[in-house]
Amino acid sequence: MGGVREGGLTLVIWISFILCYVYVCTGFSPIDSFLIDCGSPANTSIGNRLFQPDTSDSKTLSTPIDILANTTGILDSGIYGLRLFETARVFNGTSSYTFRIQKAGRHWIRLYFAPFIYQSYDMSTAKFSVATQQFVLLSDFQIQKDSVVKEFSVNVIAGDLNIQFTPASGSFAFLNALEVVSVPDELITDDASNVPPKTSFQGLTKQALQTLWRVNMGGPTVSPTNDTLGRTWIPDEEFLANKNLARKITGIVKYVDGGPSRDIAPDPVYGSARQMNTGGDPNTKINVTWTFDVDRGFRYFVRFHFCDIVSTTGNQLIFNVYINTWQAYQNLEFPTVGTPRYIDYVTEQSESDKLSVSIGPSTDSADNYANAILNGLEIMKMNSSSNSLGDTPFMSSKTGSKMNLGIIVGVAIAVIALILAIVVFFICRRRKRLAKLQESKNWVPFSMNMNGGNTTTMGGRKYTGTTTNTITNLGYRVPLVALQDATNNFDETWVIGVGGFGKVYKGELVDGTKVAVKRGNPQSQQGLKEFLTEIELLSRFRHRHLVSLIGYCDEKNEMILVYEYMENGTLKGHLYGSDFPTLSWKQRVEICIGSARGLHYLHTGSEKAIIHRDVKSANILLDENLMAKVADFGLSKAGPELDQTHVSTAVKGSFGYLDPEYFRRQQLTEKSDVYSFGVVLFEVLCARPVIDPSLPRDRVNLAEWAMKFQKLGQLDQIIDPNLVGKIRPDSLRKFGETAEKCLSEYGVDRPSMGDILWNLEYVLQLQEAVLPDDPDENSTNGIGELSPQVSDVVHTTTDTGAGTGTGNGTDTQIDIGDDDISGISMSRVFSQMVKAEGR
Repeated sequence: MGGVREGGLTLVIWISFILCYVYVCTGFSPIDSFLIDCGSPANTSIGNRLFQPDTSDSKTLSTPIDILANTTGILDSGIYGLRLFETARVFNGTSSYTFRIQKAGRHWIRLYFAPFIYQSYDMSTAKFSVATQQFVLLSDFQIQKDSVVKEFSVNVIAGDLNIQFTPASGSFAFLNALEVVSVPDELITDDASNVPPKTSFQGLTKQALQTLWRVNMGGPTVSPTNDTLGRTWIPDEEFLANKNLARKITGIVKYVDGGPSRDIAPDPVYGSARQMNTGGDPNTKINVTWTFDVDRGFRYFVRFHFCDIVSTTGNQLIFNVYINTWQAYQNLEFPTVGTPRYIDYVTEQSESDKLSVSIGPSTDSADNYANAILNGLEIMKMNSSSNSLGDTPFMSSKTGSKMNLGIIVGVAIAVIALILAIVVFFICRRRKRLAKLQESKNWVPFSMNMNGGNTTTMGGRKYTGTTTNTITNLGYRVPLVALQDATNNFDETWVIGVGGFGKVYKGELVDGTKVAVKRGNPQSQQGLKEFLTEIELLSRFRHRHLVSLIGYCDEKNEMILVYEYMENGTLKGHLYGSDFPTLSWKQRVEICIGSARGLHYLHTGSEKAIIHRDVKSANILLDENLMAKVADFGLSKAGPELDQTHVSTAVKGSFGYLDPEYFRRQQLTEKSDVYSFGVVLFEVLCARPVIDPSLPRDRVNLAEWAMKFQKLGQLDQIIDPNLVGKIRPDSLRKFGETAEKCLSEYGVDRPSMGDILWNLEYVLQLQEAVLPDDPDENSTNGIGELSPQVSDVVHTTTDTGAGTGTGNGTDTQIDIGDDDISGISMSRVFSQMVKAEGR
C-alpha cells in the first residue's frame, strides 16, 4: 500500500513539473530582464534563460581594474545554475553595475556567490557591502563556503538602477552572477496585516525585501526553471519542529480568474501540503509548527500559501494560523476546494533569532473534523528605519523616546564639557578614593577591577576572576550624574520599592523617558554576581513581556540598574496589601498569559534555556495598560546542555514559590520556573500571600492549601471574594487544572511554559464565550507546539518589592549551600517561617 501511495505521489509531482514548465514558456514576460554571468567570456544558458557576460567596455559595468576569475574545480553544491558559479568578477575598489529600467515598479535583484581561490584572491576572506538606490542590501558581508543566492525585491523608479559594491578596508568584493528582473505588480501589494496587533499595514510596496525562506510544504524542491518568476522553493522537512505531527498530501489545483495565478506560486506548491497527522482521531488537538532562523531587530513579511486539497463531502476545513505565539488568523476556512489562496502578514520587530509558524484545529469547529494544512510559506526581511537590510537596527526600549540629532549632539557636548571640568578634581581625589577603596568592606565596581585574577569582596562574599570583560555591551552604561539628576539626587521621597538588591527610585531622564532606577545597597546579600547577570541577560534579550534594561552605572562605588518604568507596579501589589483597584478575572488571566509568554521566551528564545529562578508575583510588573512583564533576573541561570537533563546548583529562590524537587536535589530545570508559576496562578486566584504565618497551620502555605481544595473539586470556596460569581465554572476548572499540573511533585510531570500558555489562552476563551464541550478541556497538556530541622538554610534576605516597581509585604529569599539536602521535608522548612529566628 505504501509503495502505491509513493508511486502516486511521484506521478503527481512529475505531472505538476511538466505542466509548470509548459506554463513557464508562456507565463509572465518581464519588461526589464538583465541576466549577467560575471567574469564569463561567453553567454551561459541555464534552462530557458540566457545569462550574458559582463564586459568593462560596456556602459553596464564600472570598475577600477578588470579582474576576471574562473575555476573548473568548484564542488556541486546543489544550487540551481551551477555553471554560474564557475566564474566571478573581483572588485578591489568601489564598483557598480548600472541598468536602464524601462518599467517602474518592484524588481528582483539576485546576487550569486560561490567563493573559490583565484591567484592571490581567496574569496572566502572577502568582506564588502552592497547597496542600491537608497537601500543597503548587504553590510560587511562574508561567505566562508558553499554557494548562496541572495534575493532582494526593491521598488525601482524608471531610469538608471545602480548596484554598488564597496569592499571593506583592506579587503575586496566579488560576484559570480547577477539578475535584475521585473516583478508583476500584483505580486506584492499593500494588502497585509500587522501581527500583533491585527491591523492593516501601510507602505509595504515601498519596502525593500530580502527573501530568507521560500518553502514548499510537503513537496519537493522547485527550481527556477519550473517557476514563472525564476524562484527556488525548498522542501520543509528540516524546519518541522516535530515531523511525527504532520504528513504529506497532494491534490489537484484549480486556478480561477480573480484568484492567485501561477505567478504567486506554481502548481507544485499549491498541489502539495502538510496536514495534521491525527492518526484517524477526529478529536486530536495538536499543532504543526515550523521554525526558521531570522535576524534579530527586523520586521518580517510572511506570506502563507493555502489550497484546500484535503476536504471531502461533510468535512469542512476550518483551522487557526499562528506566527510565533500570536494568533494570526482564527477560523480560516475555504469556500471552494482546490482553489489557491494566500494571506500576508507583517510581524513586529523580531526580538529573537527564531521565527515560528504553526497551524492547528479551531476550538470553534467542534462539528468539523480536526485538521489543518499549509501548502507554502515565504519569509522576507523588511528594511530597517535606516533603509538597511544588512545592519541589525538598534533595538530600543519600548518606553524610550526617539532623540533627534540636535539633542544627541547637545548631550555629547555637555558630557565632554563635564568630563573636562571634573578631570582636575578627579586627579586630586584619586589617591584618597583609592585609599578608601582599600579599606572599604563594600563592593568594588567591576569597571575598576582591572587586573585579571583579582578577588572582589561584596557583602561578605568573595568573587575571583576578571569581571571587566563580563559585560560586552558597554553602550548601556549611563553616567552617574545623569541618574542623580533623574532621581533628584536619589531623593528618598522618590523611592517606589525596596528589594533584596537595594532601593528603587522613580526617575525621569533628560529626554523625558520615565525610568525605574535600582540602586544597589552595599550591605545587601545580592551583589556583583546578580548585577552582572542582570545586565548580561537584559542587554542580550528583548521581548514585549520582559522588562527592558535601559542602562547601568558602575561609577564611584555604585552599582545601579536602570529599567523602563512600569506605571502600575507589581502584580502582587494589585492582589493584596495596597490600594490598587481590584483586577477583574479577565485582567488577571491576561496578566498570567503575558507572564507565561515572557517565561516561554526565556526558556526557548536562545540556544540554551534561561531559567529565571525567582518567579513570583512581586517580579511580574504591569505597565500603564496592565500588560505584564517579567522582571528581576539577578538569580537567572543558563539551563542544561542538550545532552543533559538538569543543572546542578545551590538552591536559590523565594519561600513559598520554591520548587520542592529543586530544593531536595539541587538539580535545576525549566520546570522549576513552572512550579513557581503555578504558585503565582493560585496567588492570582486567591489574592493572598503565598506564606502567611498568622494563619492556622494548614493554611500557612498557599500552594499546599489550594491544592487540597483543587483535588476535592472545591476551588471555588477559596477564591478572592471579589471574584465570587464572576468566573465561569469551565474557566475556573481549566485554570485550577493548569495550576495543579504546574505544582506536580516531579518536574517531568509538569507542563512546559508553551503548554501553560495554550491552556491559559483557552481559560480566557472559556470565560469570554460559551463554547461547546471540549473533549480536551479536562487535560492541561494542551498544544505543546505553541507558537511547555533546616540547619543548612543560610543567607536569607527580605524582599519588599519588585526590582522595578512598587513593593508591598515581604518575600523571603532562600540561598542554600551545596550540601545534599535531599532528606529535608518542605513542611519542616515552612514551619521555620513561623518562627522569628527562621527568617
